[in-house]
Amino acid sequence: MAKKEKKKTEAPPSTWLNTYADMITLCLCFFVILFNPDDITQAQLDAVSESVQTGGLGALAGGLTLSSGRNADMGSTIMSLPSMERGRSLGTALRKATSVFSPEIRSNKIRITHDERGIVITLASDAFFNPASARINIEATRDILLRLGGYLSSSDVAGRKFRIEGHTDAVDVDPGGPWESNWELSAARSISILHYLNDLGIEEKRFQIAGFADTVPIASNDSPEGRAYNRRVDIIILDEGHL
Repeated sequence: MAKKEKKKTEAPPSTWLNTYADMITLCLCFFVILFNPDDITQAQLDAVSESVQTGGLGALAGGLTLSSGRNADMGSTIMSLPSMERGRSLGTALRKATSVFSPEIRSNKIRITHDERGIVITLASDAFFNPASARINIEATRDILLRLGGYLSSSDVAGRKFRIEGHTDAVDVDPGGPWESNWELSAARSISILHYLNDLGIEEKRFQIAGFADTVPIASNDSPEGRAYNRRVDIIILDEGHL
């Protein structure tokens, strides 16, 4: 008796994958349109980047999803942690600082940056002090300092501590001048800014001061432009981890 020929099983069509892929792409475009970059924090960006790098399987692997889970009310999700609230607060304060000092940022009198310490407002010493002097040039900088005092008194940085750091270039001070070294000059400039801000009504107990002389350059001291960048006073709005 002849054996019955086995019926060949055909593979199911895969054309549905094209429609599925189109739907996923449309959903992605929809959520990109809804996305507001002003509300994103660095931690969120890191989580999104990690999810993309793992092929979109972050939610399955656990710990990388940005959505609230079942225990959101217990504070166990990323977005409900206190550190995330602090990050959002500093992000708002950073945007506010950039807006308040936009004219000075364009003229290189002030730079606004952000690092692990917090928000850094850098004052170009050449714009605020005469050469080899710790006396603030009030006539030229009064408006800027008043805006600085208003910003540091605002609700955007309420409860924050501030650190004022003085920096110089690598050129030695005049032996016949009032300063024994750049250490004294950098510290004196920090103290001058502190006293002025205190006179504007900001409590002294919110401040720390430091003088670093030429030990923390941000540019090469081999050129006049580099030395000008290094002559600066940094006012740091401290993150809570750097009090």
